[in-house]
Amino acid sequence: FQNGGLPTTQTGPLATEWSSELNVAWVANIDGYGQSTPIVADGRVYVTSVDGPMKDDFLLAAFALSTGEKLWQQTYVNPSPKENTPMTSRAAPSPVADRDGCIAFFEGGLIVAVDRGGNLRWKRELVEDYGKLDARHGLASSLEQDDQHVYTWIERSEDPYVLALDKKSGQNVWKVPGLGSTTWASPRLIETDWGRQLVCSASGKIVGLDPESGERLWEFTDISSNTACTPFPVTPNRFLMGASDGRGETASGAGAASNGVIEISRDGDQFVASFSWRAKKASSTFGSPVAVGDNAYIVNRAGVLYQLDLNSGERQAMTRTSAGGIWATPVATSEHLYVFGYRGTTAVISLLDGKEIASNRLWELAGDDSGARGGHVLYAAAPASPFLLLRRGDSLFAVAMNEAEDETASE
Repeated sequence: FQNGGLPTTQTGPLATEWSSELNVAWVANIDGYGQSTPIVADGRVYVTSVDGPMKDDFLLAAFALSTGEKLWQQTYVNPSPKENTPMTSRAAPSPVADRDGCIAFFEGGLIVAVDRGGNLRWKRELVEDYGKLDARHGLASSLEQDDQHVYTWIERSEDPYVLALDKKSGQNVWKVPGLGSTTWASPRLIETDWGRQLVCSASGKIVGLDPESGERLWEFTDISSNTACTPFPVTPNRFLMGASDGRGETASGAGAASNGVIEISRDGDQFVASFSWRAKKASSTFGSPVAVGDNAYIVNRAGVLYQLDLNSGERQAMTRTSAGGIWATPVATSEHLYVFGYRGTTAVISLLDGKEIASNRLWELAGDDSGARGGHVLYAAAPASPFLLLRRGDSLFAVAMNEAEDETASE
């Protein structure tokens, strides 16, 4: 029910080994409960959560990256209260941030823009403007942004829409129909030879929109079970796409034909999208596939990691990781891939040979570690040099390199 996180670009060196006694720089308690990815900008970490039996309040907090100190927290009344249950999204949409501050979207239809000090710049209530937001398991699509616009996608049961807002004022730039299909993925800007395109993926359909006007440029339907993964940009005109499969490794393969690289091309005046290659066996789960260098990495429901050649789709390696099932999108450095199991185990994979070199935990399994029903779930991770930030529903952990790792990275 969490959107798997926005695709994460390659980052600098990070710690490879940690525990509750080792390499934890700081831990910050989060009021309420949330599933979104922590967003870092200008030395601040922005985190969203919900609180109350009916998700009565939406919370937006900022922490100091260096120390974990809470700098401020703002509380907003939920305009569309619904029961606070693990079976629906709980502050799943991730915010965006830039030098002017943070813009956050909550599943009750509230969008707030604040400055770096937490002061309100503008606010939009989408239920008041466009009606109720009924969606299976709630909304989870995160925001996307460019220099001038912020994009939100409301894929509700009736009359779905995609909305572009001016970042300075919060006013509509355009509003167009959504896809009319189930999704917990997020809109993603993809570079092409003809300018950026806003790509949205929902079950059985992917569309490309003109981010300036909202015009639908192309529609692709040769895909299925693509409800959770967000498109991952690889090179101009191409993006990596993931789709889920049946439970357990034994089901792996049936949905692989919907995992692979999709290429945007032009035939005369018409844009066309088609698979450049499809995976033969690899399939995804809630975490999106990622690309690093010349390889694509896809993790299935059982925590099996597939390394595929990014140009051909040929399998290079397959590793059964200690992470188990994942909800967060993996993070990569130049040497390692981090795979975050939702039960709290992070597997560190060498990009040289595809083998697991470390398995790390920060907390013991809770009495109920089933994930969807509760427990200490690892929802998201974010690289923020010199830390790796790990997001649990109620806590934020900053993991730092030890002295030996730091010296090696400096060399």
